[in-house]
Amino acid sequence: MSDMSNVSNAFHTFIKEAPEQQQIWMETVKRLGASSKLDPKTEELAYIAVLAATRMESGLSFHVKHAKSLGATREEIISAILVGLPAVGNTVIQSLPVAIKAYDEI
Repeated sequence: MSDMSNVSNAFHTFIKEAPEQQQIWMETVKRLGASSKLDPKTEELAYIAVLAATRMESGLSFHVKHAKSLGATREEIISAILVGLPAVGNTVIQSLPVAIKAYDEI
């Protein structure tokens, strides 16, 4: 994890207070990513959609910035968030302000 500035306070605490579990978690995340058949930008956009649908805004800033670094446009970020609208309803719009702010910061 190279850029810690975009990581949530909860994840910082996880790293500090449970380093062994955090290391296992990150190894698992890396292995899952390596097995994905999606290109990195598409996978990140899909992950943003999942974060919005599950209302996990704490990780949204990190993943929006990562998606942007992979070439995702502002419109793609918004579309990724809204893709869950038919399935989970307007709860996904709660993620829009967080995502747009994160996208516009870089």
